Amino acid sequence: MLVHRFKKGGDYIVLDVNSGGVHVVDELVYEMIGLLEPPLTEEMPERLLSELSRFPETDIRECYDEVYSLYKDKLLFSEDEYRKYADVLTQAPVKAMCLHVSHDCNLRCRYCFASTGDFGTGRKIMTPEVGRKAIDFLIEKSAGRQNLEVDFFGGEPLMAWETVKATVDYARSIEKQHGKNFRFTVTTNGMLLDDEKIEYINREMSNCVLSLDGRKDVNDRTRPTPNGKGCYDIIVPKYKKLVEGRVNEGRTDYYVRGTFTKYNLDFAEDVLHIASLGFDQLSVEPVSAPPEADYAISEQDFPEIFAQYDKIYDVMAEGVEKTGRKPFNFFHFMIDLDQGPCAVKRLRGCGCGNEYVAVTPDGEIYPCHQFVGMKEWLMGSVISNEIDTDKQKYFAKTHIYNKEGCADCWARFYCSGGCNANAYIYEHSMEVPYKIQCELTKKRVECGIALSVKLKEAKEQGS
Repeated sequence: MLVHRFKKGGDYIVLDVNSGGVHVVDELVYEMIGLLEPPLTEEMPERLLSELSRFPETDIRECYDEVYSLYKDKLLFSEDEYRKYADVLTQAPVKAMCLHVSHDCNLRCRYCFASTGDFGTGRKIMTPEVGRKAIDFLIEKSAGRQNLEVDFFGGEPLMAWETVKATVDYARSIEKQHGKNFRFTVTTNGMLLDDEKIEYINREMSNCVLSLDGRKDVNDRTRPTPNGKGCYDIIVPKYKKLVEGRVNEGRTDYYVRGTFTKYNLDFAEDVLHIASLGFDQLSVEPVSAPPEADYAISEQDFPEIFAQYDKIYDVMAEGVEKTGRKPFNFFHFMIDLDQGPCAVKRLRGCGCGNEYVAVTPDGEIYPCHQFVGMKEWLMGSVISNEIDTDKQKYFAKTHIYNKEGCADCWARFYCSGGCNANAYIYEHSMEVPYKIQCELTKKRVECGIALSVKLKEAKEQGS
């Protein structure tokens, strides 16, 4: 597909898929583009006069000249310049690591893909020694890359707090001599946050992800403690204190991250609730689950889910129209119309299994956190300092031109083929994108593009 047309927020929007150009047009141009296929010629097809007969002939001819001009400038019906890069994608140095410092958790989230924290591997905590080995591995396997990323993950990583600190301290002690710059992130459920941890996280972590599903009843239903009680009242005050510390320094590098399930298909209310608590960096994700789970979402839920995304869009667009800026950032609507990701990221996304790996408490290496425990995808060990380069090469080739349906999908350069792990788990092949994820992604991309259009219009009006 070369162009994608949609209407949103009173705008007629045309996306030129291959160039990434977004055109806000009038109704006539919108209808005309839908009737055209390349190659275009300078002379207008006379059939447009009858097919667009409700518009004046003069307007039709003027609009065609505008459309043809965009076509000549390769901003409309442009050719795919990315496919040639796909053929040269290969194994790359590792630049990012998901460090599973804890395969244990102090919550029992009902939808947890990690078997309530242990990933089916048994409950255990990473030792500082393994953490240091992981840093050594990353430094060596990153080759000439300077900027490296480590995400402390679990389970609940704060249960391995001494390992977190020891790993950060070790990395900081040797990064300069190796010409590296470490960027740390922590993902936490907040239960063990205290003043000392908050101060350390705000000092050392370039980003932090704070788990909260939304309204108290929604959150406590899906994220209970082992004794069945809710966690909302425990974690929200701690999150507020942590975020306040970052905001006071002019920082926005955090996310309050939730999951919506079939239990709360009205999840827009949860997004707005989180925003009402004072958090303005938000991400509420659809659950990934086997279809037999009672909390799993299905295609039958799409109309309601799409309506919820529309509701979030409407609130954000209204804020832009009133103030010139978004009332909060919603991760899935964050699209930059001027500068998008590089070609490689457009083709294969997160770099799972190639540039990005996950490390277990025992030092085992997997393609990403969702593959952990699947022995067929074991890639090596930081203890032996080895990684399976054949698997790296395989993941380098899991790009949009090797995935079913992606090469012809208008959203391909926004989703980059989707999540490899979800494809493998739910479609049983990394060459077949997870269908539920595909449809939700396309809806979110439309909302994100339309919101970016509103922001650009507000900026132009303000100037």
